[in-house]
Amino acid sequence: MSEILRVENLKKYYSKKNFFGKEISLVKAVDDVSFAIEHGKTLVLAGESGSGKSTIAKLILQAIPKDSGRIIFDDIEITNSKESLKKIQMGVQMVYQDPYDSINPQMKIKDIISEPLEIHKIPNAKDIVRQVLHEVKMEPVDDIMEKYPHMLSGGQRQRVVLARALVLKPKMIIADEPVSMLDVSIRAEILELMDGLQRKYQISFLYITHDLATARHFGQNIIILHKGKIVESGPIDEVLFYPKHEYTKALISAISEPDPNNLTR
Repeated sequence: MSEILRVENLKKYYSKKNFFGKEISLVKAVDDVSFAIEHGKTLVLAGESGSGKSTIAKLILQAIPKDSGRIIFDDIEITNSKESLKKIQMGVQMVYQDPYDSINPQMKIKDIISEPLEIHKIPNAKDIVRQVLHEVKMEPVDDIMEKYPHMLSGGQRQRVVLARALVLKPKMIIADEPVSMLDVSIRAEILELMDGLQRKYQISFLYITHDLATARHFGQNIIILHKGKIVESGPIDEVLFYPKHEYTKALISAISEPDPNNLTR
């Protein structure tokens, strides 16, 4: 199966300076990271806060510059060229942990979802908005379109963010802790929705999480990231049930549920 994304030897370092501006240490936020994601598959990027997960997402989206390495999306290396940047902007969409990080609370839902269409001058916005709201099971569509974000529940707001991610028909979605702020019952619904969208449209996902219990419900392969470096990777069942690295074992033992079946589908 062909790859939609390949990351090779990606690095991003930050200098820590003292009060006088003198460099006192080097923080290796992303340290020589390489991986690939196949078309229509999910790669889980797991690790605790500060491990470098979100920095990798920002590097892929060109939100921050890399120090070195290569990012190849849909057979095109992503550089500062206009062509490659447009490829990423159209082909990769982001779903954040907190919907309020990415939506304007003063805009109606129909305007929030149609905004990317207007930016890229794509016609028939109203029809597309109606279609994607239906896809994320936000009914009745006409009522939802006229609401504001504060009128929706947390789960509904995350569905709106998913709908907005779908309007440009992306080949890949980066989901950064998309269910961590939701109630347990709602988490399952959102994960099932994402799984259904992936199967229907063959969208690839980079699923970023610290929660290994939810990771297995949605991924085929997993990378364990610690202090910017990959410490373990492979098929998700193999890594979670037969971990080799001590850090992976520590993450698994930290899962809040005491039931050993909490990693079971």
